[in-house]
Amino acid sequence: MKYIVDSEKSVEQASLDLQKNVVEAKYGVLHIHDLKETMKKKGVEFQEECRIFEVCNPARASKVLNEDMEMNFALPCRISVYTDHGKTRIGMIRPEPLLRTLSDSKTLAQEAKEVEDDLIRIIQATI
Repeated sequence: MKYIVDSEKSVEQASLDLQKNVVEAKYGVLHIHDLKETMKKKGVEFQEECRIFEVCNPARASKVLNEDMEMNFALPCRISVYTDHGKTRIGMIRPEPLLRTLSDSKTLAQEAKEVEDDLIRIIQATI
């Protein structure tokens, strides 16, 4: 259900490259959560880096939501750029198996597969 790859890039460089690749794939970055910074503001020490990108393709999201409004629980898609024991990793929950657990719609399954393929291409272009 997870898709994770290692990168030789820093979290900073991988994050910049991911943003560029998301836009080139006709998706948008809705928000970036910087967990380390958020924890620091809350007075919690957190050693690892972790940036969570909320990404969306409005046309695809519209198709999904028009098919089943409850799929808003699974949107937008998230891609994380993070460190794990000093190693930079990029990962996501794969949309196709996630939506399959929430619906047995063939339309949603096809849309989720296409989104997943897009996101994997984005991540591969980023590493």
